[in-house]
Amino acid sequence: MTEVLIAVCTLLVLLSVSFYLSWRASRLDRLHSRLETAQAALDAALERRGAVVGELAASGVLGPAASVLLSDAAARARRAEDRAEREVAESNLSRVLRAVLAECDAVPDHGDLLAETYAAARHVHIARRFYNDTVTAIHTARSSRLVGALHLAGHARLPTYFEMDDEPPEPLDQRWPDSTASGE
Repeated sequence: MTEVLIAVCTLLVLLSVSFYLSWRASRLDRLHSRLETAQAALDAALERRGAVVGELAASGVLGPAASVLLSDAAARARRAEDRAEREVAESNLSRVLRAVLAECDAVPDHGDLLAETYAAARHVHIARRFYNDTVTAIHTARSSRLVGALHLAGHARLPTYFEMDDEPPEPLDQRWPDSTASGE
């Protein structure tokens, strides 16, 4: 009777450990899938921002110097070949966009294009945050000794953060509040 009880307990322990290890491996797999999705979303947001900035530069809304600066920064971001170069180029595009739009006055007939530019910049900020949050979750999940000892992450590389200046420009309507809205 005792031998049967020991065998049943051993079997339950082995099943529990197997279930737990399977759950951890599945979690890591889901995190890596989420990372791929976040990477695609970040790439799409960066491409969209580059396209909108290119449209803004070509629209004639800005002065010639600002248009050239924006167009050049967007082209450099588009041509970046490796990740480190892209991080630098995208950061530069963010800084140039903020500087140019900080000097920009309200242009009512091109308000849609400016609104689209602000929205694209905000989407980059959100997509990068989501990507980096996923990288943090993977680092946390893979920091366990059990994950490393049993190779539960398989052959997947440990992801790196996407480091760039992604602070969106301040919208025009927030810089110069309408004086009629305050009741003056």
